Amino acid sequence: MALVYQPVMQLSGILVSLLGWVLSCLTTYLPQWKNLNLELNELEIWTMGLWQACVVQEEGGMQCKDFDSFLALPPELRISRILMFFSNGSGLLGLLLSGFGLDCLKIGERQQEQKKRLLLFGGMLFWISGITAIVPVSWVAHSTVQEFWDENIPDIVPRWDFGEALFVGWLAGFCLILGGSLLNCTICSTEVHPSSVHYAVAEQQDQCQRLETETRP
Repeated sequence: MALVYQPVMQLSGILVSLLGWVLSCLTTYLPQWKNLNLELNELEIWTMGLWQACVVQEEGGMQCKDFDSFLALPPELRISRILMFFSNGSGLLGLLLSGFGLDCLKIGERQQEQKKRLLLFGGMLFWISGITAIVPVSWVAHSTVQEFWDENIPDIVPRWDFGEALFVGWLAGFCLILGGSLLNCTICSTEVHPSSVHYAVAEQQDQCQRLETETRP
């Protein structure tokens, strides 16, 4: 049964990790990390991402403006840019390594140990990619909550709220960690290689032939 479920788990791990990587890349470029609703003008919704700030108007659509300077950004946005780039890069490398380590891939079929190592490194990279995607999203969410409940800010000042990109980022990190765990579970599971099965059958046949020759008169 292990030989049947192992390729299925490997393929499931790759697909879940691929979904997490796509969501991580989407989170990096979405401008909805923070949302702001103005009470004076409810027809406008301001959003802020890692690269630009946008205003959504009911009649005029969306207008965005890129940030002028990287150093002028708040610390959580600066570090989030770096971590999200690292998450996307490690996730892409994990997809490449684990893809070559799949059992269903005929390339390197005789080098099972090397394929196991590729799967192991790929799973670890997915873990790293998932963690580095969750950390910046959680950091921005934490700073948003602190600013929202800051008593030093007057009540008339509008407060930023969670944007849709934060939830996409949390889902991306969960998928990457789950995909890496599935790949590493296939390495830890016991395998029965076909070569060892053939060797055992041949050895039993030799023993049966020896018994037949010894029992003959």
